[in-house]
Amino acid sequence: MANLSYVGKSLPRKDALIKATGRAKYAADQEFSGMLYAAAVRCPKPRIKILSISDSKARRVPGYVTLVTYKDVKGVNKWPMVVNDYPFLPEKEARFQGETVALAVADTQNAAKKAARLIELEYKELPFIEDPLKSLEKKSIKLHGDDNIFAKFIIKKGDPDKAIKEAYAVVEDEFTTNYQVHAYLETQGVVAVPESDGGLTIYSSTQCPFYVLDGVAAAASLGYHKVKVIQTVTGGGFGGKEDVPALVAAHAALCALKTGRPVKLIYDRKEDFNSMSKRHPSWSRVTYAADKSGKITGCVVKYVLDGGAYATLSPIVLWRGAVHSAGPYKIDNIRIEAYAAATNKVPCGAFRGFGQPQICFAQESLVDELAHKLKIDPVELRMKNILRTGDKTATGQTIGDSCGLEELLETVKKKSGWDIRKAEGLMPKSKGDIARGMGVSVAYYGVGLGAKGRYLDRAGAYVNIYKDATVGVNVGNAEIGQGALTVLSQICAETLNAPYENIKLEEVDTSKVSDSGPTVASRTTLMSGNAIIEAAAPMRANIFKTAFNLLLAKGAEGSKPMSACHGVFSIGEVSVTFAEVVKECWNLRMKMGEQGWYVSPHTYYNMGDGQGDAYVTYSYSADVAEVEVDLKTGVTRVIKICAAYDVGRIINPRLAEGQAQGGILQGMSWAVYENLLYKNGIMLNPNFTDYVMATTSDKPEYDITFIEKPYAEGPYKAKGMGEVPLIGVAPAIANAVRNASGVRVKSVPILPEKVWGGLKKK
Repeated sequence: MANLSYVGKSLPRKDALIKATGRAKYAADQEFSGMLYAAAVRCPKPRIKILSISDSKARRVPGYVTLVTYKDVKGVNKWPMVVNDYPFLPEKEARFQGETVALAVADTQNAAKKAARLIELEYKELPFIEDPLKSLEKKSIKLHGDDNIFAKFIIKKGDPDKAIKEAYAVVEDEFTTNYQVHAYLETQGVVAVPESDGGLTIYSSTQCPFYVLDGVAAAASLGYHKVKVIQTVTGGGFGGKEDVPALVAAHAALCALKTGRPVKLIYDRKEDFNSMSKRHPSWSRVTYAADKSGKITGCVVKYVLDGGAYATLSPIVLWRGAVHSAGPYKIDNIRIEAYAAATNKVPCGAFRGFGQPQICFAQESLVDELAHKLKIDPVELRMKNILRTGDKTATGQTIGDSCGLEELLETVKKKSGWDIRKAEGLMPKSKGDIARGMGVSVAYYGVGLGAKGRYLDRAGAYVNIYKDATVGVNVGNAEIGQGALTVLSQICAETLNAPYENIKLEEVDTSKVSDSGPTVASRTTLMSGNAIIEAAAPMRANIFKTAFNLLLAKGAEGSKPMSACHGVFSIGEVSVTFAEVVKECWNLRMKMGEQGWYVSPHTYYNMGDGQGDAYVTYSYSADVAEVEVDLKTGVTRVIKICAAYDVGRIINPRLAEGQAQGGILQGMSWAVYENLLYKNGIMLNPNFTDYVMATTSDKPEYDITFIEKPYAEGPYKAKGMGEVPLIGVAPAIANAVRNASGVRVKSVPILPEKVWGGLKKK
């Protein structure tokens, strides 16, 4: 790291100034001549048969232009996603409250919204399902296929039934988790602009412009060469702008094609709540078996996700959760059954952690219960069982050299004062009605899309060095607030030995770089970073050779080694700048623009028994939470989170720290505050007034450590960072609440009434 100029340094964010000064242009800031506005007409009930739609009253609204329905879909009326069951606009049946049924178009946003409210939707209410477990019953209403199952996965290894039968100790319990709303500051937004050749340019707030390309091309029945998607500055995503922006963009595109004018579609907060994806609610039953020494000998899991009305990304989210369901432990006997069930509620999709936080809450809570039953310290029990290099995961994959989980656990144990508190008899400790306790958790996270998404696990880059030595870089993965523009600029600058300030990363334009998959799964640094290195490599060779020749021409001794750092090439006291070298490269007519294409290493998965190398590598985390519980009211306050992460080499320490703090707070918020409510298929609190979230005033004290275990295949040996900090927070808090109060809360969020109820039962 000492020999690197830019990688490993806390360089300033590339997008800091435009965001701090308000100059960043989001989707809502895009303006075009003759622009119209669209507003959605939404399904008022959980499930309806559509009898008719009329705009006779809407026509009286000044500025009203037209109504767009399923009849205006140019292509097949199915949004191309994993299962292709979601219509762009429903023809006969709408399946959840908030689903877009039609769109009103007008010359102002207010007129469009007023017209949408006046659209007359005649319908008949149909029977609906709210409960995913009831959805799986044989006699349930059929919403999807003949079993209401969007996806199912089985993982089998060894003989778990025998392990349970012969075990010294067995623990089993059921756990549930609720929705989590992405709560990005910028709601969904898009502008669709018709072009003179019959094509479309889409300006979208998205974290996967290529999904938007797929959706718009399908809805508009246009060739991909006729659709250009440009990512606007995106005000947060967390997974909520992976798939659904394609649906929003398709709606705007249909409006633009029908009117022949640019159309802007911006969601308000309530409709964003009602209709856009969420973290899946979950139900799980987990069993662990152990011998007398505490070695976990068997694990059985049944894991069910509430997918909502349409499949969207549920099959992929479920698969990741299933693969990680046994936890980051070496266990020889495993059986995992995982299901994604259809209900008549908002479709769920990607959310930071992608199916893992839900099952991690269950299995890490239960591992603590196993420790209590065995009378073994929870940290010691984990230390005895965690994955280390050479061990095999639930899918039989051998863990590689880049595994720092043992060191992470040792670190949080020491930094939290776990042993000191334990020795002093102060864990838990109480002061009046306030009890304080500590809890631990560990987690691992497969980096990238894994074997189920391997055909999407590729990334492109185009690096163009201009005559003035500035460098333009296009990639296919998006900046959504996580710092991708900065980290990728550092990688490019390091590879070329170009000044960091000379590098400009563009927002994604689908016409400039090939489909690079979604910006999810902590894959951007790994995939786009490697693509940039590949693109830059031939130019780097020319630049370094030219620099050497220039130095010789200036009298340097050719027998001495050439150094290259911070944009300067030197041999002894003789030096040339990057700008001088680039000028000479152009004089020599060298090629100064190159494409790169990176494909992830091979992964595989056997659908029969769930065995295989599921991911290219894993990142790891360990958390210790310290909480205070009011024994009179059940109110829980998170005091401190000690966290340690192995995410490979850190490209930008300050950004990594920010990712960690944000992930911890988001995980804490889900754990103790966020509670989206449904009653009779209707969302009750679709707003920031009634949907309570943690803010900066609620943040705990952070104690964050990075332990770098370099991953050989990563750009400068980096892995993935974005999602790991969130995954283990909820179970660490739940375990701390159990430690402080004696109450095991088996559902997220850990609301005061749940803790209070447990205290009363005691």
